[in-house]
Amino acid sequence: MPPATEAPSHPSPLSAALHRALDAAGGWLPFDRFMALALYAPEGGYYAGSLPKFGAMPGSGSDFVTAPELSPLFGRALAVQVAQALLATGTTDIWEFGAGTGALARQVLDALAADERHDRVRYHIVELSGSLRERQQGTLAGHAGRVVWESAWPDRIEGVVLGNEVLDAMPVQLLHRVRGAWHERGVVADGDAWAWADRPTPLRPPVEPEGPQDYLTEVHPQAEAFVKSLSEHLVRGAAFFIDYGFPESEYYHPQRHMGTLMCHQGHRADGNPLVEVGAKDITAHVNFTGIALAAQDAGQQVLGYASQARFLINCGLVDLAAAASVTERAQAMKLLHEHEMGELFKVLAFAPEASAAGWEPLGFAQGDRVHTL
Repeated sequence: MPPATEAPSHPSPLSAALHRALDAAGGWLPFDRFMALALYAPEGGYYAGSLPKFGAMPGSGSDFVTAPELSPLFGRALAVQVAQALLATGTTDIWEFGAGTGALARQVLDALAADERHDRVRYHIVELSGSLRERQQGTLAGHAGRVVWESAWPDRIEGVVLGNEVLDAMPVQLLHRVRGAWHERGVVADGDAWAWADRPTPLRPPVEPEGPQDYLTEVHPQAEAFVKSLSEHLVRGAAFFIDYGFPESEYYHPQRHMGTLMCHQGHRADGNPLVEVGAKDITAHVNFTGIALAAQDAGQQVLGYASQARFLINCGLVDLAAAASVTERAQAMKLLHEHEMGELFKVLAFAPEASAAGWEPLGFAQGDRVHTL
């Protein structure tokens, strides 16, 4: 067993919830269950707390920045694609999962407000965090009549679905190959500390990483199940997911032997989710091949897959930036540069077969990489 990692010296509601879950599981908790509690437990989970999470600068008390906080031109460019998809699919509703501060919703609604063809648009937000919902309500006060917060999915979703940095925050299972044998990595308690503990498992990653080296990686059953469920509800419209990740062949590359699990706090990254549990974000990169297959298996048709840079360029971001101030232009370019967000972030879109016919999304007009999935 790897050495224990110090847990908080004082008891907390989250610590108590984790210990209850450990006891109920027989003293060994699969990491996906640990991650779910650390992020979403009502008793002190990261997203249940009221501290800022999203923001451009560490001085704001935030932990990380997302594209809508980095530049309002992100939402304006995405709105070009949303507008096309609404008209092409004959829908008037937008659904966003995990809307963060509400910045993306405001940017999209501001852009659509200039086009009378979209004066009937309603924006639905599905948000698990009560504190974030309150923040979104403040951000979107100017669009109060158009925004609805949903506590559950309807039987049928008709409209354009958006998910920006949603899939990376869904709990993952950790698999560890040691001397050729696969184990599932979980968490145990050792006094006042958390520790890693591996157990033999029949689980395997979808691709066996080449080489004999020990190999730590993630599999994504919850993200894939989410997309499958969404696909079963989405009867008309289209879905666009933006996140950091890779196709399967890159995700399980031999050199990526330490996995992609990462924590974020105060705009600093670290790889240890067993310290300061509940006080920092935990994420993993997205396996876009698995997401695309989950959608296809549920009857959806993949519309396109591209880097964020190529997608935003296709949607007119360069022209939008040319009309912006120098400062705004510099921030917007971070969305495109390879060493910033432009290459690591990807956009994947899918739609029901009937909604996919007769149009091609603007965002994938050039640079579509569906063949790499």
